[in-house]
Amino acid sequence: MSTDSPERTRPNAIEYVLYCYGKRLPDSMRAWVRNDLAGPGAVRRTVVRWSALCVLILIPMLFIPTTLLVHASMTLPILIPFVYFSFALNTVWRRHRLDQHGLDPDIADERKREREAPLRRTYEEKYGPRSR
Repeated sequence: MSTDSPERTRPNAIEYVLYCYGKRLPDSMRAWVRNDLAGPGAVRRTVVRWSALCVLILIPMLFIPTTLLVHASMTLPILIPFVYFSFALNTVWRRHRLDQHGLDPDIADERKREREAPLRRTYEEKYGPRSR
């Protein structure tokens, strides 16, 4: 099967790397994109992708001949906020990517809504439905 076949449902290695950092995949891969951005492990995958990018950028700093303390003071002030913000903004990024691929951005929160449904039902039974 050729690499530009429209029937493909999964990206190849090059497409995957480009997809991880913003490229849109063909419509034939929408189901894969939906699972990747809204399925189990989507938050973890997003944080790992962006953290890996930061680590790749910081690796050259580790080749500077100095002490462990200086290495830590050069890399950790960059790495820790980067990981923090990749975690904090992952829903925003995943919603954007879903919209970019022509999917409903609300499915990014689908698993969270399912997990919190019993708590919401209990709340609504006690206090009534929330007004918008």
